[in-house]
Amino acid sequence: MLSKSEFKNELESTLHGHLTLAHPIFIELLNTQQPNKKLLKQVALQGYQLTKHFLHYVEHLFFYCPVPKFKRALLVNVYEEETGRLSQTDNHVVLMQNFIRALGVSDEECDAATPLPATQELIDYRLRAVEDPQRYHVGAAAVMIASECQNLETKAGEARHTLLGEVYGLQEKDLLFFSVHQEEDVGHVMQGLSLVTELCNTEKLQKEALEAVDHTCKLFWNMYDNLHREYCQPSTIRLS
Repeated sequence: MLSKSEFKNELESTLHGHLTLAHPIFIELLNTQQPNKKLLKQVALQGYQLTKHFLHYVEHLFFYCPVPKFKRALLVNVYEEETGRLSQTDNHVVLMQNFIRALGVSDEECDAATPLPATQELIDYRLRAVEDPQRYHVGAAAVMIASECQNLETKAGEARHTLLGEVYGLQEKDLLFFSVHQEEDVGHVMQGLSLVTELCNTEKLQKEALEAVDHTCKLFWNMYDNLHREYCQPSTIRLS
């Protein structure tokens, strides 16, 4: 069994082992010479499928949390996801809808979109984890660490949404979903690391949490790979 500090370091190392910003789909999206707005719309619509479930994940993590200080922090997270009051913006699903509208996607088209198979796999994996109190550490690792970190990735010091905004001429108000999460998710990831480190007090639990972080990051990669197969060039190798 690893010490708490060793385990936390291993969680962070695992987290950064599969950075999705390195996926070929972002080379296509961030091509300033040939912006691909059609592709960006499809990526956004799949991202919306994830966003619709996120409050459900956090609500379950709050409800089943066995550590009072972390339970309070999760309640704050739920409040912000639902209301946007702390960031003085809006409900986070609404913020994502605003981003999609800024891309020229109608509400009808947005409502009609469905998850691709890899997107659904990512949704279901996290749902199963957070809804099972016996796998709480897995759900916390998958959601609070691996998922919350996705908006924190940068390229040459710039956040993904900032780069996309520059390429596609999006305004700051269009990107609020991402800028709000970039600010808040730093704290959420740190809380997740601390919570999972505290909960995993056996070698078995530590191993399961590390596998959850690794697997969730791979599922995000595979979601982009699925999009790449559908809308770009031949697929990269699926991570499993």
